[in-house]
Amino acid sequence: MKITCGTDIIEIDRIHKLIDENKENFINKIYTENEIAYCESKTLVKYQHYAARFAAKEAIFKAISNRLKNKFDIAWKDAEIINDENGKPEVRFLNKQIEGLDSIEISISHCRDYATANVVAIWND
Repeated sequence: MKITCGTDIIEIDRIHKLIDENKENFINKIYTENEIAYCESKTLVKYQHYAARFAAKEAIFKAISNRLKNKFDIAWKDAEIINDENGKPEVRFLNKQIEGLDSIEISISHCRDYATANVVAIWND
């Protein structure tokens, strides 16, 4: 068993500006339909949720990148951040299997100015 981790922090204003300047292109490149629906449902704080999911995807990449043959083996939308029935975030890989990945855990947090995510990946080798 091997454990790898990834972490990321981002300014919420940075994501807010990217969405305002390039809404359709940026959102559709980075987020899945489920993620967009979730973030948009948060109306007044939707940018915090978009930023948190962006940080989560960066943290995921950092945790698994050493196992990818090529950094282009995974796209932004290959990893989807969903919430379980208790609101705990989970990672679901879409149309992509990460060889040797046994499990992945994620923690996301945000406040007015920043969003952060931490990922722990457990490998079965």
